[in-house]
Amino acid sequence: MNIAETYSHLNGLEFLLVHKPNLWKEIQAVISAVDANKCRTKVSKEKTMRGRLLFSPIEMNAEFNRLLRNKSWEESRVSYWVTKSEKLIRKTLAMSADEQKREIEAAGETPIFSYNQTDFVKDRVAVEVQFGKYAFVAYDLFVKHLAFYVGDRIDVGIEILPMKSLQSQMSSGVAYYEGEFYNVVRQGRGVPAVPLVLIGIEP
Repeated sequence: MNIAETYSHLNGLEFLLVHKPNLWKEIQAVISAVDANKCRTKVSKEKTMRGRLLFSPIEMNAEFNRLLRNKSWEESRVSYWVTKSEKLIRKTLAMSADEQKREIEAAGETPIFSYNQTDFVKDRVAVEVQFGKYAFVAYDLFVKHLAFYVGDRIDVGIEILPMKSLQSQMSSGVAYYEGEFYNVVRQGRGVPAVPLVLIGIEP
């Protein structure tokens, strides 16, 4: 695979180039090592593409998973407690999970356990490889990466997406770089409030 486009949100790429250049090189090397042709294994059953050989999201995810794990990128979770009270949520946002639970209980409310999980984290950088539906990308960008950033677990989040040229050779409904790039730019310069790098890949 090749990197066709990158977009730096809130200086995410600049941060990597200055503070984590080796991690940026690792990510570039992993993308280059993914053999797109080996992932072209899905026979389409959709009416408009019936019988066509498509790129398999499952195969591509498996390749990224194998290559990133080989370079010690690990899954990570951020746990937290929520409740129905806006005042309590605002008060406990920056607290540890244990402190959140105690504070919610002390106020007489019921704490509800929740967590965010990201597939690849290393040295305060998170990577999501997304060949899923549109909603999953929005969740990554506006919830997952933000949760890890606010929780002081990462300094930057990276989202790897197919370019439209690749997405058009996949199942329908898969998100693509150009569309998600538009969605981020449309929000304005400060939203989401986490440094990000969007990467668009193609064979």
